[in-house]
Amino acid sequence: MANNASAIKRHKQSEVRRVHNKSVKSAARTCAKKYTLAVIEKNAESAVTLLKELAHQLDSAARKGIITKNAAARKKSRMQKLYNVTFSQK
Repeated sequence: MANNASAIKRHKQSEVRRVHNKSVKSAARTCAKKYTLAVIEKNAESAVTLLKELAHQLDSAARKGIITKNAAARKKSRMQKLYNVTFSQK
């Protein structure tokens, strides 16, 4: 446990940041689940809008430093690949 005022303050600040970061990550994961469900159900127009929203969520999290830039790019790429494989079959 923190022993002085500055350590107590830093602990409070880190707890606030942790809760905020957790909510941002959770929102991105929820968006990803909705997107994959739309792709599985073969709902193309819903999948397109959810893909755009997911890309925005991931870019926002990367910009804030919650996830790395490469992780965001990798996840966007995989989701786009899932869309392409599912909806471009002839």
